[in-house]
Amino acid sequence: MSGRMIVAGASLGGLRAAEQLRAAGWTGGVTVIGDEPHPPYNRPPLSKEVLAGKASFDSLAFTPKASATDVEWRLGTRIVSARLAGRTVELDDGAVLSYDGLVVATGMRPRRLRCPGPVAGRHTVRTIDDAQVLRDALTRPGVRVVVVGAGFIGCEVAATAVGLGAAEVTVVDPLPLPMVAPLGEPIARELRRRHEERGVRFVLGAGVAGFEGGNRVTGVVLADGSVLPADVVVESVGSVANTEWLEGNGLDLSDGVLTDGQLRVGGRPDVVAVGDVARFPNARYDGVPRRVEHWSVPTDSAKHAAKVLVAGDAGPAPFAPLPTFWSDQHDFRLQSFGAPVLGLGDVRVLDGHLSGDVLVGYHRDGLLVGVVALGGPSAARTAARYRAELLKQPALTSQGALS
Repeated sequence: MSGRMIVAGASLGGLRAAEQLRAAGWTGGVTVIGDEPHPPYNRPPLSKEVLAGKASFDSLAFTPKASATDVEWRLGTRIVSARLAGRTVELDDGAVLSYDGLVVATGMRPRRLRCPGPVAGRHTVRTIDDAQVLRDALTRPGVRVVVVGAGFIGCEVAATAVGLGAAEVTVVDPLPLPMVAPLGEPIARELRRRHEERGVRFVLGAGVAGFEGGNRVTGVVLADGSVLPADVVVESVGSVANTEWLEGNGLDLSDGVLTDGQLRVGGRPDVVAVGDVARFPNARYDGVPRRVEHWSVPTDSAKHAAKVLVAGDAGPAPFAPLPTFWSDQHDFRLQSFGAPVLGLGDVRVLDGHLSGDVLVGYHRDGLLVGVVALGGPSAARTAARYRAELLKQPALTSQGALS
């Protein structure tokens, strides 16, 4: 089997795609192109263990499977454009590479606030380099931290900053509760209580209008004109898909890269997308394409997409993953299986109680679509038992629930 597969993106999705192309039987060339100079590494610990100094940056690196040791890696290189009709990509050094198959795995980058004021002292957490700079800032004595955004990353960074001994940690968000959009009100209220009990302050229902300071940030100006003193600001306000290089090919890039149920892009058999840049319909639930920014998705999607790319039209059944995520904050963990966001209208406590170890179920049309555990190891083990139940359920569309 000759020719070349190009994998655009050298993070977890790109690594798994390269490995799975070999597993699917591709014996031709595989070239992985990524804009970071680092080999693929594990991102979730950046906002937790690594930022807290409990794990080294060196420990993040993934070890490729033996079958993928012949893969060509072009790191510190960015793809600037693609011509899908001609099967070529252009790199930032002017080189043009042809391909027989293309894997889109360029992922996301942090969204930044467009507010007046200084830039120095404002941080994001996406790369090793981001985390190194932020860790140095958080370990200064008496530091005052303002985290903008009460989502997963924002709450993880707030918890880490408290653990590092920050003098003040404040989380600002326009929504009424932390993580309420993906988890619903019961869990969100309990998360707020636990964070506040451990020293995090929340300013909710508030927007950011700008930043005070000369060369560096000294304060965060809220929409009502009040100012929060800040030595360090962490912006955790969502992500932007890295899809600019695909423009001009007639694709739907409105929210990541739209794919079909086989992860094919634009109806082409020679282009697939994997990881959190892919907006795909999950056959387990319904036909609505969604992006899923969970750690399990790069591996699951790479395995499916590689088979599709190598097999062509004779691909596997439609992609139907069971999303999985976890989030460590302070001394407790959130563990989830399934799609809680699809069942926010019917949230029930399945085991335990909200003030301790608890398992919450999310239902749509009376059917369990996701579970979230909050607490210690026993809660996570209970959630894992429900994982098997969720996997056994037939697709909701086949039951007429979401059709």
